[in-house]
Amino acid sequence: MSIDVKRPDGTNRVVITGMGAITPAGVGVQALWDAVMGRACCIAPIERFDTSDQDVHLAGEVRGFDPTEHGMTKKEARRFERFVQYAIVASDEAMAQSGLDMEQEDPTRVAVVFGSGIGGIDELQKSFGQLFEKGPKRVNPLFVPTMIGNIAPGNLAIRYGIKGECLDIVTACATGAHSIGTAVRDIRHGYVDVALAGGTEESVSPICLAGFANLGALTKAEDPQCASLPFDARRAGFVAGEGAGAVVLESLEHALARGAKPLAEVVGFGSTGDAYHMTAPSPDGEGIRRAMEQALAEGGFTAADLGHVNAHGTGTPANDPTEAAALMALCGEEAGCQVPVTSVKGTTGHTLGAAGAIEAIVTALSVAHDCVPPTAGFAEADPACPVRVLTEPLCDYPQKVAVSNSLGFGGHNASLAIAPFKEAN
Repeated sequence: MSIDVKRPDGTNRVVITGMGAITPAGVGVQALWDAVMGRACCIAPIERFDTSDQDVHLAGEVRGFDPTEHGMTKKEARRFERFVQYAIVASDEAMAQSGLDMEQEDPTRVAVVFGSGIGGIDELQKSFGQLFEKGPKRVNPLFVPTMIGNIAPGNLAIRYGIKGECLDIVTACATGAHSIGTAVRDIRHGYVDVALAGGTEESVSPICLAGFANLGALTKAEDPQCASLPFDARRAGFVAGEGAGAVVLESLEHALARGAKPLAEVVGFGSTGDAYHMTAPSPDGEGIRRAMEQALAEGGFTAADLGHVNAHGTGTPANDPTEAAALMALCGEEAGCQVPVTSVKGTTGHTLGAAGAIEAIVTALSVAHDCVPPTAGFAEADPACPVRVLTEPLCDYPQKVAVSNSLGFGGHNASLAIAPFKEAN
């Protein structure tokens, strides 16, 4: 049977052939998937630093992490900030699953598009302390190349010998989704054949906690089970999380030519701006509605085809009603109330720049396995969020397409339309 590797407009179909993750659920995609499907809460009291003088004491940490146990040398472990280490762990898994052999590839036709919302915040905080307490001569000479966000894709390119486009996308909490969407466009229009894309974050740090808490964005809950509550009437802010998600994307033609197994297909990408407020989303959800509409339309779908929404779902008072309004505007109120909605953040907390990539992975697994995961933490429906949030897995549920949404400070909206891989387009 002949497989159509092109879209109706003649551009390339883009598939996922490898996925990798490190999250508060542990190392690996399977750990993430098991936690999400099991409605587990991976939020706990912070262990990395003393929080006695902080208003917030809970987070989604990557616990017990030793980079030397995951393929890094002691020198790399010393020199690489955690956000780079997390990116490497997730990418190693994704590259291994894809089976991509860089020695057999033209490295100039492979790209890295990887971002971090904040970058090396630990190094930044530590070096400011050294500057003020000990003087400029005591600042780490590698301070700048350790801390800057683009050093994650830079080090990934060095690690795998990738010589095509090497980009660091930064759109706050939409970073991971925008990185994947940008890579999809590069492949779709023939600039490269393969891309390693994703997002990474090390945001569980004293200064981040203080800043977000003083902004009023973080919950001050003390019970981990009642902290991250997407779409719930009791929600009072997000829980900081950390980790990374990585995907290997390829043109379908390239994947099939080398015998790779497509895991899912990224059929569309929508990217919009609110032009509304520095931190708050536009309450009418118009921007995220347009992003979803764009993503679906690019894949040849309409709102009637939508199987489920993997929502940004932060559990803040402002975000969740905005996403609900966007879904109602997209589908109509009657149909919108029936579309299953899930949020990974009840399990992991909000992993900021990594969230869009981690959630794209969960969305890809969901459509591939004909299911929709439940949302940990959700128990009390809020009339302001009249969406169908699942408390149990929805199984034996084939879908044409699902969307994974991400929103970022500054009014950035991203939506990825992901479909189960089928030979015919």
